[in-house]
Amino acid sequence: MIRYIFVIMILRLVKLNIAQERREDFLSAVTEVFETVASSAGCLGIEILSSAEKPDTFLSLSRWESEAALEAYRNDTVFGTLWSTIKPWFSTPAEAQTFDIPNFSKPVHTKAAGMQKFGSLLEIMDRLRAECPWDKKQTLESLRHLTIEETYELGDAILRNDLNDLKKELGDLLLHIVFYARIGEEQNAFDIADVIDALTTKLIYRHPHIFDTVNVKDADEVVQNWEKLKLKEKGGNKRVLEGVPVSLPAMVKALRIQDKARGIGFDWTEKEQVWDKVREELGELEHEIKVNDVENIEKEFGDLIFSMINACRLYGVDPESALERTNQKFISRFGYLEEKTIMAGRSLKEMTLEEMDVYWNEAKQREKNG
Repeated sequence: MIRYIFVIMILRLVKLNIAQERREDFLSAVTEVFETVASSAGCLGIEILSSAEKPDTFLSLSRWESEAALEAYRNDTVFGTLWSTIKPWFSTPAEAQTFDIPNFSKPVHTKAAGMQKFGSLLEIMDRLRAECPWDKKQTLESLRHLTIEETYELGDAILRNDLNDLKKELGDLLLHIVFYARIGEEQNAFDIADVIDALTTKLIYRHPHIFDTVNVKDADEVVQNWEKLKLKEKGGNKRVLEGVPVSLPAMVKALRIQDKARGIGFDWTEKEQVWDKVREELGELEHEIKVNDVENIEKEFGDLIFSMINACRLYGVDPESALERTNQKFISRFGYLEEKTIMAGRSLKEMTLEEMDVYWNEAKQREKNG
């Protein structure tokens, strides 16, 4: 009996094109089920399941209540061809039992598998660093601008909600982390284990509400504790805003400054209060524009933008993402305007603003219609 069940399983194994590294897992599961079923009283059967019925199951071995219960499966393409051979072996068991075999055509990722793959990545990095002319010449400084570029590409994938691209960009960023750690190891400064150890130590220390007895009421209190603990790590000698990188883009830096200030309680008591500040800064800007003080105009523009970033933060909006979405929207609409102009055999320089607005409004309407 087991001989024929095994034949069917191998047929299904080939049909589903299970990856080589998964076949050992598959055969191990099959063996375990064989031992369970073989030690049980009653008949043996096979249930071929479609992915729609049970997507996580490869197939099931069963003991049925009676031979008649198997008739429903006699027309199955695989099972039916062996029906005449298998049928004589069935007898009536006391009760039905089913043993599922996982669908090994689907990848199963575990912590152990992740650690193994991470180890392989480290080995690849070692070899690249030793053998590849480009990788051998890289330094911490030469990788810096590439890492910044990869970070922005990751951000783009997040804005597009492109999960497949996000997976790739995360891989690219992980490569850079491993690369920096490899260079640090060569300089006897640190290695990847030190990087991970420092991270885990920090996470445990800064989450006392998880790993200790501290109680927090919400996410805001978690942030406040985080900032307080960061200051405590430096013995109280570190200033609140010292941790903001100097080279951050101005908008991102403004948001980080405001976040850090909030972390120690320097914030509006009610988020609606920020609009008084926005109106105040707008009024000051309008005044400087009227008196035509160029230097102060720039300062007041900066104050107004800073207050708007503050408003974004208070209302849970990332200003960088919001502005980038507007950038992409403008690019799309302007592209439509250019396309229509070219199709009409005209040049944008020859068109009036009113004529351009016609196509611009068409582009806006297309967005609303999806």
